[in-house]
Amino acid sequence: MSGTVVVGTQWGDEGKGKITDLLARDADVVVRYQGGHNAGHTLVVEGETFALQLVPSGVLYPHVTPVIGNGVVVDPRVLIAELDMLTAKGVDCSRLVVSGNAHLIMPYHQQLDALHERHLGKAKLGTTKRGIGPAYADKAMRTGLRVQDLLDPPIFREKLEMALEHTNQVLTRVFNRLPVEVDAVIDEYLGTCAPRLAPHIGDSVDVVHAALEADREVLFEGAQATFLDLDQGTYPFVTSSNPVAGGACTGAGVGPRHIDRVIGIAKAYVTRVGSGPFPTELFDEVGDHLVDVGHEYGTNTGRRRRTGWFDAVMLRHAVRVNSLTEVAITKLDVLDALPRLRVCVAYEHEGRRYEHVPYHQSVMHHATPVYADLEGWQCDLTGVTDPADLPAAAAAYLDFLEDQIGVPVRLVGVGPGRAQILHRT
Repeated sequence: MSGTVVVGTQWGDEGKGKITDLLARDADVVVRYQGGHNAGHTLVVEGETFALQLVPSGVLYPHVTPVIGNGVVVDPRVLIAELDMLTAKGVDCSRLVVSGNAHLIMPYHQQLDALHERHLGKAKLGTTKRGIGPAYADKAMRTGLRVQDLLDPPIFREKLEMALEHTNQVLTRVFNRLPVEVDAVIDEYLGTCAPRLAPHIGDSVDVVHAALEADREVLFEGAQATFLDLDQGTYPFVTSSNPVAGGACTGAGVGPRHIDRVIGIAKAYVTRVGSGPFPTELFDEVGDHLVDVGHEYGTNTGRRRRTGWFDAVMLRHAVRVNSLTEVAITKLDVLDALPRLRVCVAYEHEGRRYEHVPYHQSVMHHATPVYADLEGWQCDLTGVTDPADLPAAAAAYLDFLEDQIGVPVRLVGVGPGRAQILHRT
C-alpha cells in the first residue's frame, strides 16, 4: 500500500493542482480531503485550461477514481456545474465518488458568511463568502446536513427544519433579513441536485481502503495550505478546516501508517489573498512584477494576490507540521527577469532573532524579515526540459532553498504547461 499527500506550504495558490495532475498519472485513486469550492486548481492540458474547484485533479485521467472525501464541504450546485463543464470538454466524470459523510453547504451558509464578514468591518478575515466557514461551524455544532441526506427526503426535511429554527432567528433578529423558506431549499436540493448527484454518492472510506489493501497508489489532495490551517495557520486569517498533511487522515478516513510520502508545494516566491500577516510582502515594482508575470489573481474570486519574497522561515515550519519528505517549487520562471532575488532566512522582533515561526501572533504581525541576497539568472526558463540545463544562478537558488528548509527540492515548475516540470535527483 502507498499513500502520498500533496499539501500547500504557504498561503495557498502554490500550484498544487498541477503537481497533483502530474502525480495522478501513476495513481489509481485521487482523494480531495478537506475544504470546499473556495479553493481552485487551474490545469493547462494540451493548451486547454481546466479550472477545478471541488473535483479532484485526477479526474482528467481515465484510469483514476476521483474521490471527494468526508472532510470536504460540498455545494451541490457548484459540483453539478463543474461536472457539466468537464463533461462538455470531453472528460468522463462517471467514476467520481462523493462521500456520503461530506457536509453540504446550504444557501443560508453563504448568506451568513457574507453578513458576518460585513459585520467585522475593518477586522474582516478576507473570506471568499462561499459559505465554507458557516458549513464547518454547523458541522461542529452537529446541526449540519450531509451529502447522504440527499438520498433520504424525510431526514433531509427534518434536519433542515431543525437547522433553520436557529439560523432564521439569526437572519431575522440579528441581521434584519428575511427567513429562509424550507420548501424553497428542498425544491432545489432534493428536486434538482439530488437526482444529479445520487449516482456519485458512496462510501469513500471503503473505496480508499480497498485501493490501499490491493497495493494500489492513492494520492491525497489538500486545498488551501499550511498557513491557512485552522490550527497551524495565521489564525484567525485562516480557513475552517485542516489542509495540513494530518488532515488527510481525518478527511479521508485513513491512519498515518498508510501515508509514506508527503510532498510540500511552494512557489518560488510567496502570495496570499485577503487579510493577515505577511512578513516578506512587497509594495514596490517587484511586487507588481510578480503579480503581472505570475498572473496572481484568484482562480475563483479574481482577487489580486499580495506578493512577497520567498520565506524560508515559513517553509521550515511547514516541513515540521507536515512531516514533508520533499518539496516542489513552482513558478520559478516568474523570477526570470529579476536581477536580484531575496530569500527570508529569519525574522527579527524587538532584538530577538527567529529562525522558526513564532508562536505568538503579535510577533508574526510585526516581524522584520532578515534577507539573504542572491543573483538572478535573467533568462527564459520556460524552454528548459532538463534540470542540468538550468542556468547556474537558477540552480544555485534552488540549492539555497533546499539548504534552508532541510528537505530535497525534487520537482520544479518552469511554466504553466503540464510538461513544464523538471525532475531533480
